[in-house]
This record gives sequence, C-alpha cells and structure tokens, in this order.
Amino acid sequence: MNFLSHYYYERDNTNCYFVLGTVLPDLLKNADKNVVLHPERLEHPDPRVSALIAGWKKHLEVDRHFHSAEFFLEHSHALKLELGPVIKGTQVKPFFLGHIAIELLLDSLLITTGEVAPDEFYDHLNACQDDIITEFLRFSGMDDPEIFLSFFAHFKRDRYLHTYAETHHIAYALKRICMRVWPTPFTPAQEAAIDAVLITYRQKIVNNYIDVFDVVGEGLASDTEKMM
Repeated sequence: MNFLSHYYYERDNTNCYFVLGTVLPDLLKNADKNVVLHPERLEHPDPRVSALIAGWKKHLEVDRHFHSAEFFLEHSHALKLELGPVIKGTQVKPFFLGHIAIELLLDSLLITTGEVAPDEFYDHLNACQDDIITEFLRFSGMDDPEIFLSFFAHFKRDRYLHTYAETHHIAYALKRICMRVWPTPFTPAQEAAIDAVLITYRQKIVNNYIDVFDVVGEGLASDTEKMM
C-alpha cells in the first residue's frame, strides 16, 4: 500500500509519531533505496521513538495482509496485462508496473471519495520533531539520518500527494518510481497511453475499491485477537 492507504487506518490516530511510523518504511526507500532497517525488532525507552517503532510494525502488518488479498492479486495482475502492451520495448517489468499502479490508484480514490484528507496527513508529519526522528534512525542503525531528513523536508513541503486526485499525475508518479531503476522508462506517448489505461481502470474499481481496506482491517483485527 502507498502513503495515504496506510494513513487510512490511522486517520483517527492522534499520535503523530505512530502515523509517521506507518509510512516510514516507504519514505525511507524513497530517500535512500540502499538503507535497510529492522526497527520492528527493537525497544526504546522514549515513548515517541517507541511510537515510531510501533507504527513501523503496523506498516509491515498492513502490507502483509494487503499483498495476500484477492483484490490486490486480481487487479495488479489485470493491470499488468493491460499495461504490458503499452510499455512494450522498454526495460520496465509489467508486473512491477501493475503492482505500483493499483496502489497509486487506491490512494487516488481515497482522496476523491473523501475517505482521507491529505492535509491532515501532512499535519501529522509536520508535528514530528527532527531530533526524535534522528534518534529513531540512529537507534535503528542508519549512519547518516540527514539523508532522510533532507528528503523528508522536501516531501512535506511539496505535498505532491494532492496531485493523486488527478489520474494523469498517477502516470507521472509511476514514471518517477520507475526512474529509480530505469533512467528513461517511457516515451511521452507511452506515458499518455498509461494515463488512458489508468483512467479507464479507475472507473472499474471506484464502486468497490474500499472492500480491500475492509479485508485488510479484518485481518488486522484478527491478529490483535490472537495476541490477546
């Protein structure tokens, strides 16, 4: 799941550090793809750092349920098949594109149907103190937290998640993600064709997309019951 899809489960949470923790794994990958941390195995005496760790754990739990959900398996595969001919001749893997595309479409739908408010999400991120984030990152094993803090400052300032309300920006976001692996993934014509596929596909799932959030929520509730 992408940023706002993770936030969906914390939209009533008042702990900004927990909210940040639920998106930190993906933020960190965006900041430096070579950094691999496993704070879910750690404990820290500061409750704010502990909240970041707990949020990180929640992220892993949500992704585990989402990636095994029938909705994800069905629609990531369908998008792979629809996008495959469009990107023929490129180095981009269709299964990778289908995986990312369905996650970005879900974020888009959460915005346009009013399930989440991006500004409230950013308010949580802005409320977190850099020194607490730095302590979390150093404690988790990151040698140079400034790499993340610099990226994080840009992420908060740019507020680009708002653009997901418009489908053509999703195609652009897909291109930017692919550029981390393949420097020039698509031609302008291919990008326009990807946009056309996403516009049509978005309409296919708009009436039932929320079902996957319910399924994942049920999985999380079941995990909680088992731990009691």
